[in-house]
Amino acid sequence: MLRRQFLGTTVGAGAAAAASMVWSSRTARAAAADDIRVAVIGFNSRGQSHLKDLGKHVVALCDVDAHVLSKSADKLAENGQKVDKFTDFRKLLEQKNIDAVSVATPNHTHALIAVLAAQAGKDVYLEKPVSHNVWEGRQIVAAAKRYGRIIQTGTQSRSSDGLRDAAAWVQAGNLGAIKYALGTCYKRRPSIGKQTRPLQIPSFIDRDLWIAGAKDQPIYRPEKNSQGGI
Repeated sequence: MLRRQFLGTTVGAGAAAAASMVWSSRTARAAAADDIRVAVIGFNSRGQSHLKDLGKHVVALCDVDAHVLSKSADKLAENGQKVDKFTDFRKLLEQKNIDAVSVATPNHTHALIAVLAAQAGKDVYLEKPVSHNVWEGRQIVAAAKRYGRIIQTGTQSRSSDGLRDAAAWVQAGNLGAIKYALGTCYKRRPSIGKQTRPLQIPSFIDRDLWIAGAKDQPIYRPEKNSQGGI
């Protein structure tokens, strides 16, 4: 099933289940912020910041790379923080004692995980970009509304006090009528390279979950640029 078909089916169907879905009993009991239990999905790169920032709230980890998963879980255990481990994010979402998920997987999996997490009664923090395209982003919004979930994305600067004050100052007319705005961002990114033979996915990575809804085709990236957790 294509990603677009899956998302359309997930959000558009299951009305009966959606009508009966309420916040999990665990979430209802999370009266204080200190009681919130979070799972981090994907943490071989940006997700490491999630682990650090969420601290004691992290109770579960999920990654398709068994090596990445074990390394981070063992590191937390050394500091007295025991977490559950999952390879398949769908199994993680079945856990009733998890209130929210923090997602830093490859971009093409963002919409899939966000929609299913909302459907499972979890709130979501989702790294940018939230989706592969605009249509998928709209399905995330629809899922948040249908299932009564909070889904936040990582556009931190939009909630900055300084930028909010600046926007209010401009909107108050202090610069006159704004005709157009131009934004630029220069960040040179070198080529990731390309090898002559297709990449062989290591056995410790769940290939199907890593590819998820993306087109299944030969991958010519160098190995060092391909072994990211989902």
